[in-house]
Amino acid sequence: MPPHGDEAIGARIDEVCRLIGGREAAAQAAGVSSVMLRRYIRGGSKATFEVIANLARAAEVSLDWIATGEGEVRRGSSGSASPSARSNEQLSDAQGSPENSSEFVFIPRYSVKGGVNNRSGVGMSTAAIAFRHRWIEHYLNADPRQLRVLSVRGEPMETVDEDRDFILINLASRSVSGGMYALSIDGELVVRHTQRLPGGILEVRGAGDTYPSFTVSLSDMPDGFSVIGRVVWIGRQV
Repeated sequence: MPPHGDEAIGARIDEVCRLIGGREAAAQAAGVSSVMLRRYIRGGSKATFEVIANLARAAEVSLDWIATGEGEVRRGSSGSASPSARSNEQLSDAQGSPENSSEFVFIPRYSVKGGVNNRSGVGMSTAAIAFRHRWIEHYLNADPRQLRVLSVRGEPMETVDEDRDFILINLASRSVSGGMYALSIDGELVVRHTQRLPGGILEVRGAGDTYPSFTVSLSDMPDGFSVIGRVVWIGRQV
């Protein structure tokens, strides 16, 4: 099994930098300074989910490979299959009848431990959840490669009121038009309700009174604030 430590992730980030065209270009693509990127490479700082996702998108590599070292490097390349690329596994329905696995896409699942108080944000990819291609393409109108499942463990994420919720986010939907979004606030991954207000203002609020609402300017977003993706589906065990 490939190593998962910060230094191992740093080595893979360094390789991704070469694919993008150098550290300067990679830092720009990741949305961080060159100094911070070097810290990630040396293992002195832990890259956030947003940084890894931006690098994976720019280099056209598997986000899972950067995070874990497992699976294929290039999306769609030959080699061991990543969770989102499995298509030859034998699947069965609840009655044990065989299902055509080509009808499914496997979306990587990440564990968010401790909700908004955990600065580690999204951890390693822990598994994958199968969704039907048709549902994703026709109901969500989304690219499966841009989807990620977040599983909440521990303290709920305020807007998602139950432990063990599953949240499906679309990384391609980063232009906020109102609704529920996964956001990065000072390196923490949070889920918040948003509403566009007149004058290019975005109101960000939680479901309750635990955390106060606040506003940001869409034309001049503050440092440490960025949009990860839109929440497009929530699954819950009752």
